[in-house]
Amino acid sequence: MNEFLHRGDNKKKFVQKMFDDISGKYDFLNHLLSLGIDLYWRRMLVKRLKLKNNQSVLDVATGTGDVGFAILKHHNVKIIGLDYSFNMVKHARQKSINKKVNDKFSFVQGDGENLPFEDNVFDALTISYGFRNIGHFEQAMSEFFRVLKPGGICAILEFQEPESKIFKSIYQFYFKYILPRIGAFFARSDAYRYLPESVQNFLNRKEMLKLMASKGFNNPQYEDLTFGVTSLFSAIK
Repeated sequence: MNEFLHRGDNKKKFVQKMFDDISGKYDFLNHLLSLGIDLYWRRMLVKRLKLKNNQSVLDVATGTGDVGFAILKHHNVKIIGLDYSFNMVKHARQKSINKKVNDKFSFVQGDGENLPFEDNVFDALTISYGFRNIGHFEQAMSEFFRVLKPGGICAILEFQEPESKIFKSIYQFYFKYILPRIGAFFARSDAYRYLPESVQNFLNRKEMLKLMASKGFNNPQYEDLTFGVTSLFSAIK
């Protein structure tokens, strides 16, 4: 039986408040709880984009901006980071100033299901471990398609359950029993109980590909990373 909601507007309100509350510890806990592997996952995402100089990128659920900062290490592009959490945007904006990239990386508080942008404006759209937290998956995917230019790429990093039975048992033990205890020590305890439950209630690989195709994307595909702990989904408009 679920402890949390995993669809709808009430889920969105909970997620917004949760990320507002943990924003100050978010970067530290990301690196700690992933054992630093999150850096590799983001590098793989950036590689998949195949960006060219002066292109435009929308990073949805940007958090504190780590995907955008990883992109700017390799590409001279313009990035807008959008997040539903007010405090995440605040921290991300300050990080961009500290890193002296605020001329290339701007931020807006907004809803991934109702993007405040015109049609056909971005060359790439990324979302890293945030799609799972959206209240209405189909609406968000339609919005992603709308704001991308024809030929633009949508790339989504998201947790999945490993297909290997052995590794899946290790993964589930860590996610259910170890991760929530560590997370509770530093931040809201329910935030790190929500995480494993949200993965269990999320779309599987085939459902993600089907959703992308149903909204008009071409050649939806995925690549499993780190034994399938996380998957990189991508498709072209």
